[in-house]
Amino acid sequence: MPKTIKKVGVLTSGGDSPGMNAAIRSVVRTCAYHNIECIGIYRGYQGMIEGDFKEMGPRSVNNIVNKGGTILKSARSLEFKTPEGRKKAHENLVKAGIDALVVIGGDGSFTGGLLFNSEYNFPVMGIPGTIDNDIFGTSHTLGYDTALNTVVDCIDKIRDTASSHNRLFFVEVMGRDAGHIALNAGIGAGAEEILIPEEDLGLDRLLESLQKSKASGKSSSIVVIAEGDKIGKNVFELKDYVEANLPEYDVRVSVLGHMQRGGSPSCFDRVLASRLGVKAVESLLEGKSNYMVGLQNDKVTLTPLEQAIKGKSEIDRELLRVSEIMST
Repeated sequence: MPKTIKKVGVLTSGGDSPGMNAAIRSVVRTCAYHNIECIGIYRGYQGMIEGDFKEMGPRSVNNIVNKGGTILKSARSLEFKTPEGRKKAHENLVKAGIDALVVIGGDGSFTGGLLFNSEYNFPVMGIPGTIDNDIFGTSHTLGYDTALNTVVDCIDKIRDTASSHNRLFFVEVMGRDAGHIALNAGIGAGAEEILIPEEDLGLDRLLESLQKSKASGKSSSIVVIAEGDKIGKNVFELKDYVEANLPEYDVRVSVLGHMQRGGSPSCFDRVLASRLGVKAVESLLEGKSNYMVGLQNDKVTLTPLEQAIKGKSEIDRELLRVSEIMST
């Protein structure tokens, strides 16, 4: 028999993403709707180890649905990776009367939750929060849509400058292991080339493409590069290579960095966070554990945490074809 859940703990872990606050709000208010208590755990797993808890009610999450970042803060915890650290965390949860956990984060956060469950049989439910959209079992992670809109807005502004000065801009976006942001934002912003980790374009083909763009009458170009792309050691070396081989181009680099993480979440991310929070709490109340709630074919679904961690989110091959056609 699954144990009765009377008090749920919620934490955010790993890199922050827009929509995390909306998810916290959803978890807190779903708990209130079902007449159970909700405890906010500050600074992720490190806060669990230190007992940094605060009771949360419906009014404590007023006016946060529109805020980026996370009111519960986030931290990476080396101590939680040790058996001693996890033992401290479990003792604090038991002492506080917390019966189950909702973990909002990425695959590293889910790995911690899965390990904690295996050691203490403690119910855990995951909500995917990462702008990279690189988690298996959901078409969208929290923050991805907002990050896309931020990147497209930035590239639109950069294009104004590129056109005014007949320049080639390399715009580096986040995506160490996945090219979802680069591919979608590149198409949305009309980039001439898109470089992603999943596809090795190669230096020769990049030069050929840029030469073709110049010959076709394009006076300026935008190349969107995911930070994990393997074509060059880094975007600045790539700039030097292109300038050495195509001296007719005046090349500039813009690294968008952490501005992609921040900002008010889009309507899509706010609604997604609300849906996932409800499903996470209600799944725990149904006795389920070790799942990630996600979105597939616009339906909220459950994916075993182990699959979400080990599975690979695939790049959309049709979008690759679309990007090639659009760059003509």
